[in-house]
Amino acid sequence: MLNIFSLQGGRLAGLDPDDFAAAGAAPLKPIWVDLEDPSAQDKAWVEQHFGFAIPEDAIDDDLEESARFYEEDDGRLHIRSDFLRLDDEGQSRNVRVAFILADGVLFSIRKEELPVFRLLRMRARRQPSLIEDAKDVLLKLYDADAEYSADALEGIYDALNDISARVLKEQVDDATAGEVLTAIAREEDLNGRIRRNVMDTRRALSFMMRSRMLSSEQFEDSRQILRDIDSLDSHTAFLFDKINFLMDATVGFININQNKIIKIFSVASVALLPPTLIASIYGMNFAHMPELSQRWGYPFALGLMLVSVIAPFVFFKRKGYL
Repeated sequence: MLNIFSLQGGRLAGLDPDDFAAAGAAPLKPIWVDLEDPSAQDKAWVEQHFGFAIPEDAIDDDLEESARFYEEDDGRLHIRSDFLRLDDEGQSRNVRVAFILADGVLFSIRKEELPVFRLLRMRARRQPSLIEDAKDVLLKLYDADAEYSADALEGIYDALNDISARVLKEQVDDATAGEVLTAIAREEDLNGRIRRNVMDTRRALSFMMRSRMLSSEQFEDSRQILRDIDSLDSHTAFLFDKINFLMDATVGFININQNKIIKIFSVASVALLPPTLIASIYGMNFAHMPELSQRWGYPFALGLMLVSVIAPFVFFKRKGYL
């Protein structure tokens, strides 16, 4: 999918590729060309009207990290960043996006629709003067991504509060503990993705600031986004601590439940030792055992074994072992 945007009346407006081709590039002054899962025809269209080819490996995940931020000899800037995406099912992932800034036009290449891009388009169409050039588009995307990550962190905090209520206020059996551990692992994975995402955004903004491509106002906007990212980074560290606490507490309850079971088996083993000893004594094949010749010998042995079982249980009960 190919989307072209220009500034009209201070607002971001979409352009039809056919109308753009008919009018020529100069009158319409596009500032953003967004390619979502571009086809070969889309790439050929960009090469025909803007004079350069979209790299085939622009959004490959196995791209060398050192090649994610660089500037060509002709002044084109290449930036590859990861953006967070949360599905309706609660699944999270980082989506690679490639940006090329050339001749005042921002080209973005991605494989799928992202909430951050949709949010920026809506804001730029409603708010005049939100965007003034292509570099503003890139900065506002990073700003919206930081905001999206902050909302996701709030969701993690709410989910962890619900987990805390289950772990600290309810009787935690093994089934509940399994559900809680699954929920904690899911939130930990999302928190890790958010931390990786904001770290990647920090690197991209630092590259833009070092390249001296920003105006003084845009430079200050970048510094503000970096301050927001620093606060998000601290919040992810806090959430990791909370996740570790809940994980340790849940594992502790699992150990307590297992210890209860082991304690029951231990008490039962100790209580059954005396009757086992009695049965072993009367199982010995000695010729002279007084009880063997008595009619009351058998019930006497059974009664003695029963008493030897009851007595330890009564003792353990009074001591609080059961």
